[in-house]
Amino acid sequence: MNWLKPTVIAAEIGSLHCSYTVRKEMTNPFGVLHGGVTAGIIDDLIGATIFTLGLNHHYTTVNNNIDYFAPAKEGDVITAKTCIVKQGKTIINVQCEVYLKAKNRVIAKGTSNMLNVGAI
Repeated sequence: MNWLKPTVIAAEIGSLHCSYTVRKEMTNPFGVLHGGVTAGIIDDLIGATIFTLGLNHHYTTVNNNIDYFAPAKEGDVITAKTCIVKQGKTIINVQCEVYLKAKNRVIAKGTSNMLNVGAI
């Protein structure tokens, strides 16, 4: 998370909302936010969302499914919001939507299943 440099807008149990400024090193050769960086934002924020639950177990990402809808470019401010879709004892499904703040447009949406791998 340190490299992505999120700014927390809101944090609740089971939900996070952060903003990011797209830096040059976050872009691809076409000058837009790299899909891998978007995936990193989604994965990091989903993992942090699991942490907000205060559970006594470690969780790891089973899968990360992402749909990309629109680009963001260097200097743009994007926001990402998470929510728990389904919380089971073994698997927790979490969703993350990434928005281009200036246009209030969803630019990507990801879901992950997080696996309970044991007690802390």
